[in-house]
Amino acid sequence: MSVQIKEIETKKELKDFIYLPERIHKDHVTWVHPIYMDEKVFYDPKKNKSFAFCDAVRLLAYRDGRLVGRCMGIINRRYNEMKNEKAARFSFLETYEDREVVNALIKKVEDWAREKGMTKIAGPHGFTDQDPEGFQIEGFEHRAALVTNHNFDWMPGYIEDLGYTKEVDYFVYKIVVPRELPEFYNKIHDRVVRKGKYTLIEFKKKKEIKPWIIPVLKLMNECYTVSNIYGYTPLNEAEMKDFAGKYMTILDPRFVKVVTAGEEVIGFVVGIPDITEGIKRARGRILPFGIFKILRAQKRTKILQLFIGSIKPEHQGRGVDVLMGVAMIDSAITGGFELMDTHHELESNVKVRGEMVRMGGKLYKKYRIYQKSL
Repeated sequence: MSVQIKEIETKKELKDFIYLPERIHKDHVTWVHPIYMDEKVFYDPKKNKSFAFCDAVRLLAYRDGRLVGRCMGIINRRYNEMKNEKAARFSFLETYEDREVVNALIKKVEDWAREKGMTKIAGPHGFTDQDPEGFQIEGFEHRAALVTNHNFDWMPGYIEDLGYTKEVDYFVYKIVVPRELPEFYNKIHDRVVRKGKYTLIEFKKKKEIKPWIIPVLKLMNECYTVSNIYGYTPLNEAEMKDFAGKYMTILDPRFVKVVTAGEEVIGFVVGIPDITEGIKRARGRILPFGIFKILRAQKRTKILQLFIGSIKPEHQGRGVDVLMGVAMIDSAITGGFELMDTHHELESNVKVRGEMVRMGGKLYKKYRIYQKSL
């Protein structure tokens, strides 16, 4: 039977879209369920504010009446206006190992994008760069991390056979938490502290973090925009609050570091203890008891995921990164952590990648966003 593609129209079809991946990946031991409470908000145009500045199409694929795949097409109008582009995105592509299904879904998104006047398509890439992006192309033996795709190894080849080529690559490093910091780090750290220009802010309770959320995310907006971070779309204040609310439950105040110069926030870094084992055990269900499995995993994990961070451009190269890095490592040592996952680092960000290598980091995962002219 040929493949039939259908746009989502009903609540039942949206539910099928959300839960299809766990059927596809049921024997995929390194795959981790999404948190379904968040998924139901994320894919609902009435609840996800990203739909306000994005056009989107949500697709399901059927073969002989059986659901066999899904995909989403996205046009981020805000990003296109900022970059003066006519670019669409494909994302959240999930299928069984079936080339015809992949081809049919991608073709449907391409046709939709052309009808909207787009001249380019890239993916996988969600509404913003806070969503999972890039197909994994190396490190399939390792368990998925938070906010990342974890596709089968055959998927990138299927996409390349459709004429897609590399847009950008992301590197992920694994760093063994050192028992002692390298001497040159200590020297830089001590020099920065002696000069007294910067103040490191650390936290013990979540409520202490709340007044810093908007200043920190405003700094992220500024830094990521100035640095021309691939795919980044500035957040408005309502989106900042949504972003913070989404992660506040799993935020650990020990691993939030903020640096100020006078009254101004000029740097921050956020680490999150790896909770993927708990999410997997809970099968992505928070209620009624899944939250306890996730919180138990948060207490037991030995892996710290470095989630987001930035330093104001005019303060880069002045030891702020070392100030935060030493504090983060000290907290990791005190907490009994053994490994740090650096999350996504753009291939072009050679300065940060070099820093990871100097800290003993080993490349262990790699992701790629593909592109094609329409």
